[in-house]
Amino acid sequence: MSRTTRRSPGRRTAQQYDPLGAMGSRPLAVVLGAGGVLWASLVSILDRDVVGAPTLSALTVLLLAASAVVVFTASSPFRAPFTRWAFVAHVALLALATVTAAAAQWGPDRSLVNDFMVLLGAIGIVVVAPYRPWTDLVAGGLALAVVGAATGGAVAFAHPAGVPVPVAAFLAAAPTLVLTAASAVFAHTFAGLAERVQIRAGSYSVERAERDGITSSVQQDRSTILARDVAPFFAELRTRTTLTDADRARARAIADGIRQVMVAEADRTWLEYAVRIAGDPAATVVDPLGLAAAMDADQRTVVRTFVRVVLAADTVDPAGVRVTVAPPDPSAAGSAVTMTFDVAVADSDVGIHRAFDPYVAVLRVTFPDLDVAVRPSSLTLRFSYDQH
Repeated sequence: MSRTTRRSPGRRTAQQYDPLGAMGSRPLAVVLGAGGVLWASLVSILDRDVVGAPTLSALTVLLLAASAVVVFTASSPFRAPFTRWAFVAHVALLALATVTAAAAQWGPDRSLVNDFMVLLGAIGIVVVAPYRPWTDLVAGGLALAVVGAATGGAVAFAHPAGVPVPVAAFLAAAPTLVLTAASAVFAHTFAGLAERVQIRAGSYSVERAERDGITSSVQQDRSTILARDVAPFFAELRTRTTLTDADRARARAIADGIRQVMVAEADRTWLEYAVRIAGDPAATVVDPLGLAAAMDADQRTVVRTFVRVVLAADTVDPAGVRVTVAPPDPSAAGSAVTMTFDVAVADSDVGIHRAFDPYVAVLRVTFPDLDVAVRPSSLTLRFSYDQH
């Protein structure tokens, strides 16, 4: 099972702090990847310095396409977070493409326009800035800059074109260094600001919202009892001169009902209150051990938001919503608490995706082992978390 831990601003990413924002930036990464492949293809065919090796040119384009596919796949909100292995593969493919591009047109470098890898390597770092921490961006950018400088310097050394070798090497690496620095500053600054905002929100808004919500729910339950049972009973007693055994039995029944409500209030978890606050007590929460309380503030915020969205959806019948919290398996080492949402949705699988995909994306970042099953008229989510 995966573990959800709090990381320092140097380790967490913009995608983890703002999954919806990262999902919104994904089309740009797709467009840049496709544009890079198209540019490389056109230059390789129409604007070559030397005849070179068409096979290596084709290999360069394929490596760029593979890099774009890696980014497209790994940046999907349903595969979040963007893994380090995917980032390493992306950088490695760009580095290989840089080498094969230089080898494909080995000869005097008369035009900077067709040196597409000088810019595409740099852009490759920019497109993954929302998905990896600044330390990874710096490492990957420096690696690509070294490869770019080495290939640019090698071409200038073997085929002098009036530009000193160190200058040629620097010019080949400069775009990658500049855009890597910009990407790292963005990632580090975003993470630092988000961390400070999250700390303030976790210490104030979440706790206060939970406390106020519980208070509101308790007041609503007690007001219902007073309005439905107690007030009419007292009003009826005022019209009588004597009390009967039936009156005494009714008073005991009302008192027992109040005690039962108070006991139930004491035993409810924040998750049960979240369902009631959403206005739909028909939804079922099965958490006999109260393990929902084991979630931290971040996890509670995300789950609470999803509960409200689900219960507010026009296509969801609250009676068809069931949340089950299962304890860790004592026979499995490292087992964690498992939470399962079973939701009956009066919609097609496409409609379910359209309605809930953004919220599933947020859950995916918060709970990396999230398993999603979407079928017509049914949505099932399952994820795990440690007991904090």
